[in-house]
Amino acid sequence: MTAPVLVVQHEDGCPPAWFGTWMTASGAALDVRRPYVGEVLPVDLSEHSGLLVLGGAMNATDEVATPWLVPTKALVREAVAHETPVLGICLGHQIVSDALGGTVEPNPNGTQRDLLEHGWTESAADDPLFGSRPARAAHWNNDVVTEPPPGATVLARASGGEVQALRFGVRAWGIQSHPEVDEQVLALWAEEDGVDVAGFLAAVAAARADLDASWQPVAVAFATLCSENPYRLRHG
Repeated sequence: MTAPVLVVQHEDGCPPAWFGTWMTASGAALDVRRPYVGEVLPVDLSEHSGLLVLGGAMNATDEVATPWLVPTKALVREAVAHETPVLGICLGHQIVSDALGGTVEPNPNGTQRDLLEHGWTESAADDPLFGSRPARAAHWNNDVVTEPPPGATVLARASGGEVQALRFGVRAWGIQSHPEVDEQVLALWAEEDGVDVAGFLAAVAAARADLDASWQPVAVAFATLCSENPYRLRHG
């Protein structure tokens, strides 16, 4: 039996959502850990086939306010060293970048809250995770990766130049957008932040079928990569 994928969830409002649904529907088992309520992260990934790091409102570099960032980043580095599949979503993308030596800073173009196009690069064309190059996704972020880690490949950039997707290693990726959420989750974020994004929510609702068709294959591809984890096959 394939080992579960470790999912690091940082707050109640950022669950695996659709990404988790799609992965489990494809046969993956998820071990969701919520360190913000005291659930302990494993010391290593020996019992897991992959690592999924979710989003959240916290800062990816503030390890005092968010102490579980330290063990999360250690798991990221282990995953990359062993070629264990890892994917970071939004904050998770920033956490992976920071763990590997990149720079995360406030977006010089300001907060992003919109359904935005991805500017995929030529490097994404044959990428095993993002090769389908989904056209767009919901974005909700204040910070971005301003300097990718050494050796990382930029797979997508926004029209303003912000990094949207990175490949960090053989089986390690990050995506700045939120392909996992629906308009209900976004509405909760809007309420928490006290912002009116009715047009954004309507656009996401109208695009739901297209978003699902675009991103479900990515979730399934990640689940497949985890099930084929060569390190687990050699040492598990």
